[in-house]
Amino acid sequence: MWYEIARMPVIFEKDLVLVTANYSLKKDGGVKVVNEGFKFSKDGKYAGVTGKAKFAGTPDVGHLRVSFFGPFYSDYIIVELDPEYQWALVAGISHDYLWILARTPALDPAILDRLVKRAAELGFDTGRLIYVKQE
Repeated sequence: MWYEIARMPVIFEKDLVLVTANYSLKKDGGVKVVNEGFKFSKDGKYAGVTGKAKFAGTPDVGHLRVSFFGPFYSDYIIVELDPEYQWALVAGISHDYLWILARTPALDPAILDRLVKRAAELGFDTGRLIYVKQE
């Protein structure tokens, strides 16, 4: 399970807290993606969606094409990944999509700051980042 630490604002995650993402390999070689969260608080309305993903290239390259809504796919590119898989910086092709994910509900502030700076270097308006409530 990955916890969403920060994200760019996107309509399909509006007002969500306690957001997690789960990725699992399917028998056909694709990837099952399950995103879950709650509106405003842990007592809020549950919001979950299951999608599918395929590798944009070979499975050893961190680039997925993800679909939650029919035939429409978006690129999820792992820009930075902790060697021990404890955090990741994931971006889309456009500057509209960016996530900082971690294996725990909180991320070391120094790591978070470094990832935010990296996102800014890549041209993201990090002033728009939403820091996701995870408790």
